[in-house]
Amino acid sequence: MRRAQLAVAGAEPVGPYTLLRLRRGGLEPGAPGQFFMLEAPGRVLPRPMSLCLAPPGELAFLIDPVGPGTRALCGLGRGDALHALGPLGRGFRLDVERPLLVGGGIGIAPLPYLSERLGRPPALLGFRGARHAEAAALLPGAEVVLEPTVVTEALPDDPGDVLACGPEPMLHALHRLVPGAQLAWEAPMACGFGACFGCVVELGGAPRRLCLEGPVLEGAAPQAARDTVSLARLEEPA
Repeated sequence: MRRAQLAVAGAEPVGPYTLLRLRRGGLEPGAPGQFFMLEAPGRVLPRPMSLCLAPPGELAFLIDPVGPGTRALCGLGRGDALHALGPLGRGFRLDVERPLLVGGGIGIAPLPYLSERLGRPPALLGFRGARHAEAAALLPGAEVVLEPTVVTEALPDDPGDVLACGPEPMLHALHRLVPGAQLAWEAPMACGFGACFGCVVELGGAPRRLCLEGPVLEGAAPQAARDTVSLARLEEPA
């Protein structure tokens, strides 16, 4: 975990989202599923963002501009700079035999980097509509379903090793169908390293800080996440 000021290499629209590309500087990309705290210009609290891509010399984040913090991040351009802290949290375990990546909406954010590290396994993605589904271009060859169809309806009878990120109802459904799945869960975060206790969820009957024990949990599901939102679109008052 390191904090560094990074220069913006570029920002490109991907459907309704923005792919924010940062010069890597001295930061390492870490494991797929880990996240970084990005300090949005003019905002008091940083925003947790899962790493989407790690091309040579860069770190790229897929961001949904849903509030002032994420809009500030999406408004950055080449030559701007921001501070980033990471990589943080527990990512996906990669020693799986038959990986199937499953994503929903902006929850696909960590999957392109995960796909690259796993050698481009099959992927199943769900979106609310065609414009959001433009983000599927980040995972070439993925199977895509649009509402009202949901990804659990398209899941094969024998899905293999499921690695997923998406809306909480999707993750709970996957946990019921594939109890051993690796699932990237969601919770508000203000620090990213366990100091603020903003990301506490009930896990196994006890409170746990998702930024430390997750965001990726294997064979487990939070009992009651508080006010959960996607790691790729988290908004904190500031």
